[in-house]
Parts: sequence; C-alpha cells; structure tokens
Amino acid sequence: MADDLYGRDLNLFKGKKDWVLFFILLGLLYVCPFFLSDRVLTVLTMVGISIVSVHGLNLLTGYCGQVSLGHVGFMAVGAYISAVLTARMGVPFFLALPLAGLGAGVAGLIFGLPSLRIKGFYLIMSTVAAHFIVIWLVIQLHSITGGSDGLAVPKPRIGGFVFNTKARYFYLVSTFAILATIVAHNIGRGRVGRAFIAIRDHDIAAEVMGINLWSYKLQAFFVGCVYAGVAGALLVHYFGFASVDQFPFMDSVWYLAMLIVGGMGSTFGAILGAVFLKLLDELVTIAGPFFAHMFPAVAAQFAASLSLIVRGLIIVVFLIFEPRGVLHRWEMVKAYFRLWPFSREETE
Repeated sequence: MADDLYGRDLNLFKGKKDWVLFFILLGLLYVCPFFLSDRVLTVLTMVGISIVSVHGLNLLTGYCGQVSLGHVGFMAVGAYISAVLTARMGVPFFLALPLAGLGAGVAGLIFGLPSLRIKGFYLIMSTVAAHFIVIWLVIQLHSITGGSDGLAVPKPRIGGFVFNTKARYFYLVSTFAILATIVAHNIGRGRVGRAFIAIRDHDIAAEVMGINLWSYKLQAFFVGCVYAGVAGALLVHYFGFASVDQFPFMDSVWYLAMLIVGGMGSTFGAILGAVFLKLLDELVTIAGPFFAHMFPAVAAQFAASLSLIVRGLIIVVFLIFEPRGVLHRWEMVKAYFRLWPFSREETE
C-alpha cells in the first residue's frame, strides 16, 4: 500500500480529476487560436518555447543541483545548428530539430566536464564562460552562421503544409511543450531523476551509496542542453531569422529566475515559473506607457527599465518570502482547504 501511495504521488496526474482537468486544458489550448489575436498567440508561443527550455534547466539545476548561467548559450548552439542545416544544406526541419538538440547536448557534455572537479560559484562561472565562447564562435564563423549579420532560416514544413502563420506555429510549439513536459517528468521520477536528486542533496553521500557522479552529472548537462537546443531551434524558426541578439546573456538569468519563482525540482514548478514571468513581462509592457505618463520627468528611462525592475523585485520577494516557489504555496493552499476546518498550523 505504501509503495502504491508513493508511486501515485510521483505521477504527473494523481487521479481522475487531474486527467479531466488536463483534457479540458488541452481542448482549450487547441481551440484558443480561433479566438485570440496574433499578439496573444505570439506571447503564448514564447511561453511554450520558454517551457521547453526551462524544463532542461530544471533537470540540470533543479534536480541535479548543477547551477548554470550559460543556458541561453546552449540554446544558441541548437538554434544555429538547425538554421545552418535547413538554410544552407536543405535539411528538413523535423530532421534538423533533433540534430540541433543532440548538437547542443554534445556541447553541454564538453562544457559540463568542469563539473566533475568544481562546483558552486566556480561551476557557475564556467557556464558563464560557455555562453560567451559559443557567441564568439558564432560571430567568428561568419561564412557559415552569418556572424553578426544573422542568417535567414525557412519556416518548418511537412510536405506542402508550412507552419507560416501564428496559429500554425502555436500548435507546433504547444505540441513540443507538452511532449517536453511528459519526458521531463518521467526522467525526474525515474532512476536517473532519483540519482540527480541524491547528487543535488549531498554528492559525497550519493557517491558513497554507489552513484557514479561522473556519469550522472554529464547526463544532466546533456539532457538539459538537449532541451535548450530544441528550444533555440524553435525560437529562430519562429522568427525566420537567426541572430546572436536573440540570445543575450541576461536571458539565462531570467530562465533561472523562472525556476526560483515556479519552484525548483518540479515539473509543474518549471511551467508555472515560465508562464508567470512571461505574462509578467507582457503586463509590464502594457503598463509601461501608463507609468511613463505619470512620471514624465523620467518617462523614457523609467519605461525602458521597468521590466528589469519588476523582474528583479519579483526574484527578491520570492527568495525572501517563498524560496520554494509558487508551486509550494499552491500545495499549501490545497492542503489547507483539504483539511479545513482544522487550523492552518496543522497543515504545515
């Protein structure tokens, strides 16, 4: 009985109610392009791409504890592999996409090698270096990647069906986001995920228990960067253009912030964090002109910096008051109402 309860707790959907809610959400997701504007579909598409990328970072950092600030650099690797294969060699998108993921995964293996000898702040700095090395290589290989001028890439297609509209590309990204979620959750609940968690919690104790740190740390980098490569490829094919400006270093910080806000080490936490911060960005964009009108003396500077200010404040607030993220608070709320009318203290 105890094993059954433990297995049910690890399931992505824990009962019939969760399955019903999932299919309702899935239905709404696939009919919403008929009712939403192109701008809203663009926002939702960016949310979907962020979910794919954050799942990879969650496996690497949230589960395995290997903090990376070079995640966007590995997105750039996947993006340019797919861009070069499709634009210069005529490789179909659906063949170039897995190759882009594998290429980013191999790059992750290379830059993940320092994790075998260093950790903490020093590992963070090595992943920062990885980002700038990747961007430097992209710029230097001008004849292949287009360098700082960028490279035009074709839209994905299946035979004569081209994903050349906002709605079509939304369906494509949504499908990949759902698949990425299912795969990430199954990795996290399986043997590999448990090894990742053991390494994150105490790597020396994990090694004493027989866990091969060398193997599992590199697996974490490989899988996490495969996700990043796929997300990067989806990003450049959406815009139809690959440029190093699409992969700024600060985006790596914001992807890590999504994990902090949503909840590290959780599949749903990664989704909540990506949705929360992406929608927050859109809200700030809408509210920017309003605040600029209220403070005309610093209108331009205030409007330009508002997004950075708000995201920074959100990160600080969550680190202080809810370091385990939105998901943990949601679980506390559910526990409170499940046990009501008993006191809140009994649910903690």
